[in-house]
Amino acid sequence: MLMRHVTLSLALSSALLLTLPATAAEPTPDKAPAESTPDSVPVTPADTSGRNSNASDDAANDGEGEAAAQSGLPLEDIQALAQVFERIKQAYVDDVDDKTLLRNAMRGMLEGLDPHSNYLDEDAFRTLHEMTEGEFGGIGIEVGQEDNQLMVISPIDDTPASKAGLQPRDLIIEIDGKSTDGMSLEEAVDMMRGDPGSKIDLTLLRDGAEAPINVSLERASIQAASVNSRMLSPGYGYLRISQFQENTAEETSKAIAALKKQAGDDGLSGVVLDLRNNPGGLLEGAVNVSDLFLDSGLVVYTKGRLKDSDMQFEANAETALPKTPMVVLINGGSASAAEIVAGALQDHHRAVLLGTESFGKGSVQSVMPLDDNTGIKLTTALYYTPGGRSIQAEGIAPDVTVQRGQLTLEKAGFEIRESNLRGHLLNAGGEHEQDKKSLPDSPVAADDYQLGEALNLLRGINVLQQSGMRRHDDQTSPDDPAPRDDQTPDDDQTPGDDTPDGTNP
Repeated sequence: MLMRHVTLSLALSSALLLTLPATAAEPTPDKAPAESTPDSVPVTPADTSGRNSNASDDAANDGEGEAAAQSGLPLEDIQALAQVFERIKQAYVDDVDDKTLLRNAMRGMLEGLDPHSNYLDEDAFRTLHEMTEGEFGGIGIEVGQEDNQLMVISPIDDTPASKAGLQPRDLIIEIDGKSTDGMSLEEAVDMMRGDPGSKIDLTLLRDGAEAPINVSLERASIQAASVNSRMLSPGYGYLRISQFQENTAEETSKAIAALKKQAGDDGLSGVVLDLRNNPGGLLEGAVNVSDLFLDSGLVVYTKGRLKDSDMQFEANAETALPKTPMVVLINGGSASAAEIVAGALQDHHRAVLLGTESFGKGSVQSVMPLDDNTGIKLTTALYYTPGGRSIQAEGIAPDVTVQRGQLTLEKAGFEIRESNLRGHLLNAGGEHEQDKKSLPDSPVAADDYQLGEALNLLRGINVLQQSGMRRHDDQTSPDDPAPRDDQTPDDDQTPGDDTPDGTNP
């Protein structure tokens, strides 16, 4: 399976961007010309006429051969490349300028390496920076190619794509009535880009749907907030991170403070961190978010061929939620930076992961400028979770697997209980209907089954963490006789053993 991502105006890149200085892609000034390959070096086509070259041509070829030998480049392959270049210039049906051919060659070299290495032209290079800053134009999806089919990787929250109901793994088969069969990723992106307010029609194939789905969207200037939060139930908070940007950790910290304030004096009993359909973003953002929930230890480390590619990131002692139980939601749309957070919290046993297996992108891309307006995005390292796991092409398996689904609640029928029977005995403490507290409901379960299960899991964790038993005097009527002096506790129990210790997080 081949998946090619694009980091253009339609989506936030799932690459882990480690921006290198501009000098990283420039030849060192004190090196000999033969050791560098600047774009200005002319390419001399091979002689295809069958005639013998003259002495000057021989000397030139000898010089090129010597230079290629010194640089370690395969001479035969360089000559073959020159032949292809010349044949295109001479015989292609349309005239193609040299710049276009050379840029296409660079693009092909990078895209042939892996699905995430790309040549960034002026538009892509500018858009990449805009997206990592949280503002970009488009319909709000990350797209890729699987088996040469255009596929939605993930819609971004609160964008035209998410509001129209686009889902991960939807196949886009038509754009404005034009088939995407055989269409390059760049061409598809160009067609879907446009001015805010303009219309676009997509035709989708969705697994389980009996017929193609037609969707009409209005392009927008997208300013995607990476963090949303709300209270799910008294004491239980919800954090949604849709992508990792420069300020995601700061936004998450503010959201946690707001949840604590809403929880009041009792504090937070649990938090759900939702990373579903999060395509990733900045490595720094993922590390800083993980640090909010960890008080020590390794967050993630990377390993590559270059010395600068080997890095380790540690958590600081200060945390935002030191003991609050957590459940992290993941699915097949959780990729890259989202997997770093999930893997770190799982390896440190800080949270329970619930959902389905994540995407499995465990590589690091470095952005290397070529000049003021273009650059390349090159895979330079693999990242590893604190436990030493490389999840490249494997993904992170949840601790509790819960498939996406819909919960249908049955209507409560008439039930006969002891209290309904005529002449039933009263409770020892008396019946105080007005004092009975109904169990908190879970309205989220009907709309989002995985989220509902996460909330139920948090409640279960709190029940298990509560030590001791309910005090007998909390259940006893004031008229009951006091314990006699001759009543002694069990041999292995002290009088205070049945008192809650008050350490419920």
